[in-house]
Amino acid sequence: MRKWGKKAAQRWITLCLTGLLILPLASCGNNEKAKNLVSEKEENERIVNLFSPMEKVDPNAKNVARSASDLTIAMAEEELGVTVAYKTYTAEDYRDKTYDDVTLERARNNMDDLYLLNPDTLLALGAEGALMDLSGLDSAKNLREIIRTANTVDGKLVAIPQEVVAYGLFVNKTMFDQYHLELPQTPDEFLECCRVFQENGIKTPIGANRWWLETFVFAQAYADLYNGGNTEAEIAALNSGESRYSDYMRSGFEFLKELIDRGYIDAKTASVSEAIEAERPDFLAGKTPIVMAYWGAANTETAYGKTDFEMQVIGFPSSRGQMPVMPMTGFGIGANAEHAEDALRIMDIIVSDRALQVYSETNRVISPSKNVKVDCVPALRPLNNRIEEGVYVLGSNASMKVEQWGNTCLIVRELLNGATVDECMAAFDALQDATLG
Repeated sequence: MRKWGKKAAQRWITLCLTGLLILPLASCGNNEKAKNLVSEKEENERIVNLFSPMEKVDPNAKNVARSASDLTIAMAEEELGVTVAYKTYTAEDYRDKTYDDVTLERARNNMDDLYLLNPDTLLALGAEGALMDLSGLDSAKNLREIIRTANTVDGKLVAIPQEVVAYGLFVNKTMFDQYHLELPQTPDEFLECCRVFQENGIKTPIGANRWWLETFVFAQAYADLYNGGNTEAEIAALNSGESRYSDYMRSGFEFLKELIDRGYIDAKTASVSEAIEAERPDFLAGKTPIVMAYWGAANTETAYGKTDFEMQVIGFPSSRGQMPVMPMTGFGIGANAEHAEDALRIMDIIVSDRALQVYSETNRVISPSKNVKVDCVPALRPLNNRIEEGVYVLGSNASMKVEQWGNTCLIVRELLNGATVDECMAAFDALQDATLG
């Protein structure tokens, strides 16, 4: 592999696997004690500041995501003679500020140039006019249509990712075979699998956390909306208030409530657990047969990339069968960025086909470019096959006036903490009414 120069070799930053990364991170909650914000400033050098969920760790530690991201950043640095200064924020515990909270503060105060944005912050900042329109970049011409749809706010393409994040169910296929179970397609089949596992001594069949249970909801809520041939009209009805988000969401919340009531999900543990950290040990030990995670988690040993059993990644149960859920993250540039010109040039390089080919081959992920394709690991083929068939739902869609990923996550937490399904639906109605005025 080509060496990209001194800057990449000396970089001490690791990009956390967050589904590129969807793990919202928490801080110490005190800006005056922002010990996790790493500031790099060199005199007499062209600097572009990048804020993203990264950690400063041992530079010799192997990390696929860091390698993939660093290679593309290094390409831009070498070509443009610019230094990308990483500003980072690291989780401390679930009670404190999230990465999204800090991103909003920094972007609204023009503290950085480039930002790695989760879906809710992407929509909020795009709606505020706080992000540049990237549609004029040469690299933007090669994007898949799904990327444009999910990242366009008020007619502006406000973010571009380096990978298409797909969520699925990570299942211990060996355990399914042991109990003669077929991999589930529908909600009823999924419930039956959980029943069999529990009756055979597996107390909690599903390992869950406080971030990703909304994937079950999206799979059921929007299976028909995105795969029924009437997507634009249904979204228009939601945006006008003619249709209610609660009508779409109810079946998914009722399903989650049933999983909790039957003890298939430990709601108390899930409500205070960070993604992967809580469920990973039992999944790898063969004590929990089902967890949920994003595509990249199947590629790294720090998550689920090395198991002692056969693992498969499938879609979530829905009326249309196994359903991948695809939220969108992406890199955005502040509308009033101090180093806007250099930031745009860097963006154009790191999301170019040549850079995305390097990124995708290194990280083995789905590329946002329609021109870049990479073989996935065997465990991911069931999920990938559905996506290639065009069967999936979006967990975030900037064309919907009510932000989806973050809001649904928060309302799911209310369910975990004892709220009824009706109370959760009332929260969606109130959110829709407030958003539409």
